[in-house]
Amino acid sequence: MQSRNKVLDDISQLMTNAMGVAQGAREEAETAMKSMIDRWLADRDFVTREEFDAVRAMAQKAREENEALAARIAALEEKQGG
Repeated sequence: MQSRNKVLDDISQLMTNAMGVAQGAREEAETAMKSMIDRWLADRDFVTREEFDAVRAMAQKAREENEALAARIAALEEKQGG
């Protein structure tokens, strides 16, 4: 009976080790795929979300400043004409 438990323990240990190897291979494949996608995206000159949001915020600020300046000019022109 003791040898049967030893065989089952060995099989259990082998399965545990195999699962560990499979998990490591999965993580390595994910890392390699992410790296490949990052390189592909970099080669295509795509912008990151952070860069896009920063430029969008700058454009919004410029529009608001433009509107404020246009209103100021209109007020000055009205004052000068009136």
